[in-house]
Amino acid sequence: MSYAHVVCVIPALNAAPTLRGVVTGLRESLPGSHITVVNDGSMDGTHTVAEPIVDETIRFTRNRGKGAALRAGFRAALDRCAEVVLTIDADGQHDAAFAPALVEALGTADLAIGARDRRSPDMPAGRRLTNRMSAAAVSRCIGRTVDDAQSGYRAVRAAVLPYILPRGDRYEFETEFLILAGRRGYHIVYVPISTRYPAIVPSQFRPVRDSARIIGSLLRFSVGAER
Repeated sequence: MSYAHVVCVIPALNAAPTLRGVVTGLRESLPGSHITVVNDGSMDGTHTVAEPIVDETIRFTRNRGKGAALRAGFRAALDRCAEVVLTIDADGQHDAAFAPALVEALGTADLAIGARDRRSPDMPAGRRLTNRMSAAAVSRCIGRTVDDAQSGYRAVRAAVLPYILPRGDRYEFETEFLILAGRRGYHIVYVPISTRYPAIVPSQFRPVRDSARIIGSLLRFSVGAER
């Protein structure tokens, strides 16, 4: 089966040790898909690793944030007339074997999110807590149950992207995207995935700064400021 209609967007920051494995996994699970890496101002060899193994690289000269990287990747996917856009993190946390399930879930949905099992002992306790709290907050914002509000492993119909325009440039982008999709009536499904937490590439999530940004977004939406 060919996935020529799919563009995979990988936002990458200092991910040289893990990026090749992520790309190799996507080549195996989504043959024929177009793979775009957005190098978000990396200071290591991310660009050197990406350039020969992916179909397109977008390179920021300075770090602009995950949201800005995703926005640039979405724009490039639309320029290619993609039908489906899949996003996956560059740090090896997501198993590319689940990518076909996310894409195929769009047969009945507009947005498919890879949902992690918060009961798994593989998920650090801090991540379980923040995941549970953010899911509950977003559920209240959109009036429906959200299984995983922070997962960056997603597939979305490209046709809906022009109508979902989050403001944020960093990790709040994904939270805002989910809230906007829910409030605008798009059909969201959750696909169970396993999740790994490799120590080889430290998380780029900064608990204080990035949590504050996410909380700020949730507060805006909770008072109905965004539709």
